[in-house]
Formats: sequence, structure tokens, C-alpha cells
Amino acid sequence: MKTLKTLPLIAALALVAPMAQASDDNGRGLTAEKRAEITQRLTGEGYDVRKIEMEDGEIEVYALKDGQRLELYLNPDLTVRRTKIDD
Repeated sequence: MKTLKTLPLIAALALVAPMAQASDDNGRGLTAEKRAEITQRLTGEGYDVRKIEMEDGEIEVYALKDGQRLELYLNPDLTVRRTKIDD
């Protein structure tokens, strides 16, 4: 009898878990689509994007340009707000 109660629960969890993971970056606020858009925009501006993450509520991108390692901080419209040379 216990098996009959647990099977629907396991089935429901198996369906919901992948959707939650695909919806955004483990709760960090960056979807795969947003990451692709950021990468495409910055690549068009000559950056070689290495890493994208949310930090303190803002989008932070680690990239290379002209041989320099950079940290880029983006506005919500994905324009570069601030650039910092990475040590």
C-alpha cells in the first residue's frame, strides 16, 4: 500500500525537478537565454566572454579583450556600466 502512495510522488518530483533547474541558473537569476544574449552582444563588441554570474544583484562578466582580462558589470539592459581590469 505504501508503494502506491509513493509512486505518484516520485513521478511528480521527476517531472518538476528538471523544469526548476532549467528555469534559471540554480536560483541565481540568469537563464540560458540571457547568458546567450549577453555573450552574443559582448562578442559583437570584441570581447571573448569566459564567465557570467550574478553577484550582489548585478550581472558580472569575466572576459578578455585586446589581451587584457576584464570584469564587466552590466546594466539591466545589458549595456556595460563599469569595466575593471582583472588582476
